[in-house]
Amino acid sequence: MTTGRVRTVLGDIAPEALGVTLMHEHILCDITPRALRNRPELDSPITPRNRYDVDYGRRPHAGKTRMLDRELAVEEVAAFRADGGAAIVELTIGGLSPDPLGLVEVARRTGVTVVMGCGHYVQAFHDPSLAARGVEDLAGEMIAAVRTGAWGTDIRAGLIGEIGCSETWTADERRVMAGAVLAQQETGAALTIHPGVVPDQPQEIIAFVAAHGGDVTRTIMGHVDRTIFDRDRLFRLADTGCVLEFDLFGYEHAYWSYAPINMPNDGTRIDMIRALFDRGHGTQVAISQDICRLTRLLAYGGHGYGHILRNVLPWMREKGFSEAELHQVMVETPRRLLTMP
Repeated sequence: MTTGRVRTVLGDIAPEALGVTLMHEHILCDITPRALRNRPELDSPITPRNRYDVDYGRRPHAGKTRMLDRELAVEEVAAFRADGGAAIVELTIGGLSPDPLGLVEVARRTGVTVVMGCGHYVQAFHDPSLAARGVEDLAGEMIAAVRTGAWGTDIRAGLIGEIGCSETWTADERRVMAGAVLAQQETGAALTIHPGVVPDQPQEIIAFVAAHGGDVTRTIMGHVDRTIFDRDRLFRLADTGCVLEFDLFGYEHAYWSYAPINMPNDGTRIDMIRALFDRGHGTQVAISQDICRLTRLLAYGGHGYGHILRNVLPWMREKGFSEAELHQVMVETPRRLLTMP
């Protein structure tokens, strides 16, 4: 029997009750850049005729990253459950319009366990008041989110993050990160990080976490699949003991509108994960899809939250992953990370 508890939006559960889990998703959020907000000319309806171009990202669209419809969220998460999913980690935090009450509704109506994050995203989405707040104040906010409730509610977060870092890591973001590390120390919650699109930044951030007394083994480096493309860096990061998260499964466009990189496809992601398993890092891998735009939902012709279950896991089996290895990635590692002492 595992000691500790998993904190969900509906209350604490025993770790053994946590099944197949996606570790990095958004269910209700608004990740629209400030420059695109209040631009009705860039907010045309998404239809089968324009859906691909909207998703591709060459043309700005102000509405695709606005996912605030609770009824739609219930439908999409219910489909995930029908595909065999059990739990979703929802990382909509400060700056992204978190909706804890909406997450409670989704969890109750679908039967899917929802674990909520806390903290603040990249500086471009910060409330201006954050610039005047100290490390201890920010830490206190995150500690309270885990212990008593977040965003003006009594709904408690089950982990810290995704704490945001820009390509040039700013002083304000470093302060938020230092506060997140203090909150991790105080609560025992896992810490998940959104790095900038800079190959060496994940290593820098993990060194920062370690230097500030954080638990690197309970720190998740997100978006590895759009940040690190060579195995030397990948293995160096794994050697720190942190968790490497490949969380853009289902994103198959080589074009990435946020940075001048060539995005990998799902096959490349699987091969990188296989290399980590073969080197002995199988307990340090998490996977997800980071759905944060309408065009990736089933209702808009996308793959939905069940893509990993329907398509990726069968492909991993074909590529030689054992059932024990898949259980490690989808159940055991999430269970370890989400269990607080």
